[in-house]
Amino acid sequence: MRLLSHPAIVLHATRWRETSLLVEVLTHEHGRVGLIARGVIGSRKQPLRAALQPLQRIRVDAVLRGELAQLTHAEAGGQVPVLMGDALLAGLYVCELVLRLLPRHDPQPAVFLRLAQVLDELASTASLAWTLRRFERDLLRDLGFAPDLLRDTDDRPLLPDGRYRIDPEHGALRVREEAAVRRGDIHGAALLALDGTAQPSDTQLREQRLALRALIAHHLGARGLRSWGLLAEFAGLLRPDDSASA
Repeated sequence: MRLLSHPAIVLHATRWRETSLLVEVLTHEHGRVGLIARGVIGSRKQPLRAALQPLQRIRVDAVLRGELAQLTHAEAGGQVPVLMGDALLAGLYVCELVLRLLPRHDPQPAVFLRLAQVLDELASTASLAWTLRRFERDLLRDLGFAPDLLRDTDDRPLLPDGRYRIDPEHGALRVREEAAVRRGDIHGAALLALDGTAQPSDTQLREQRLALRALIAHHLGARGLRSWGLLAEFAGLLRPDDSASA
């Protein structure tokens, strides 16, 4: 299979042997693709190497043989928003999340478009936390992992003041009032807010973050995300209204 001037977003790049890179990209029509970019380590190839770094939007020519594709040409695919500080960390996080949850060669055009959209939003968002929560929600929905955000496991409407735990396989499980509070418990109001578009309160954003992280961790398996550690390490740099973003 050949890719010709195919739009892609770079998710990750790592050294491959002496002078090459292994670049993971998300393409519009072919899903996640691993590209071998040969001979790009060196001063003469610096512009190409810069285009193959995470968050960049490129157009690629490549030949797919087996699991990996050989990159034959790449060029910038459009203007890329400049992300700095906590927005840059958030951008790296969403790329790592897509990298880990999507298998190679599984076409996900909706995920491609949503990733491009959120990278634009991160450059100017008023609430980093809410932007990330909406992306996590949409990604989980596109992959078929999202719980019902309106009804519990017994098919009853969520109660705003009710307390729930998210079962990764079944959805929102109502917690008895007398049961001890556990990390990751979330009130019905926070779940209902997650289904909407209006920005939730800071308390609801924190509950959403913990519940979604537990759900994501279940689907990742034993190994978590490297960016979770980075976000926690730099949490002190976040503005007060974005303290729920990590």
